[in-house]
Amino acid sequence: MPKFTRFLVISASALLLTLQGCASHSSYPSGSSGGASTPVPPPMAEQDNGGTDGSTAPLLPSLLFPGEGKAFTGWRCTPDQGLVTANDGDTLRLWSAHGAWSLDPAVVASGERYQQGDLSFWAKGPDATVESSRGRLSCERNIQQDALTRAQFPGVMFRAQGNEPSWVLTLANDVPEIFLSLDYGEREITLPYRVIAMDNAEGRVELASGQSARPFDVRIEAGACFDSMSGQPWPARVELTVNDQTYRGCGQGIAP
Repeated sequence: MPKFTRFLVISASALLLTLQGCASHSSYPSGSSGGASTPVPPPMAEQDNGGTDGSTAPLLPSLLFPGEGKAFTGWRCTPDQGLVTANDGDTLRLWSAHGAWSLDPAVVASGERYQQGDLSFWAKGPDATVESSRGRLSCERNIQQDALTRAQFPGVMFRAQGNEPSWVLTLANDVPEIFLSLDYGEREITLPYRVIAMDNAEGRVELASGQSARPFDVRIEAGACFDSMSGQPWPARVELTVNDQTYRGCGQGIAP
C-alpha cells in the first residue's frame, strides 16, 4: 500500500462543525446500500469459499491507514467529543467523527504543536488543545493502543470488529476476497466481493458480495471510532449487513 499521500483539505472553520462527538457506530443508516434488491439466502454455510476470477484487490483509501504511525491515541474533549490521532513521521493524522486531516509540525515553546492553516493541535503531556478561528476544544488523552500490523495479520489489508454479537471482518491484500466471522464465531465464510463505490478523498468504500446467492453489504468510512466495550480508538467506522442483520464496529487498514 503506498504511503499516505492525500487527506481531505478543509478550512479550519469547518473543523468545529465536523467535530460533533465520538462515534462508536458508523453514520451510515442501517440496512443495505440502496442497490437492487436480492432474495435473502439461507444461513451461510461454514467455509463456502468463492473464487475471485483472477482479479486483484483494490487499493483502499489511505485515510483508513495509520501511515507510519505505530499507535493510535484516543482523546476525550470538551464539549463531549472524541478524536483519534497517530504520529505519521513528522506530521499528525487526526480523525474526528466526520473526517480526517493531516497537520504539519509548528514551532512551539513546549509540548508538540501541529498546524494546517488556522487549525492547530497542541499537546502538552496528557492534555491537548484544538484551536481554530471559531474557537477552542480542550482534550485529554484517554486510551492509546498499538496499530495492527501485517506481521500480526498476514495477508490482511483491512480488519474490522464489533461487539454484541462479536464479529470480525478481514479483506485479503492480494485478491478481492472477504472473510466474515459472525455471531461469536458460530458462522464463518470466505467470499469474493466487488467494489460498489470508492471515494479516496473522503475515505469511503462500499463493497458488495461477488455471489448473488449470498449477498452482503460493507460500508467503510474514515473517522474516529471507539470500540463499544474497550473504548480502543480506531481510524475507521464499519457497517456490515448480512441477511437483513446489521453489524457495526471499528477497523483499520493494514499496510505491508
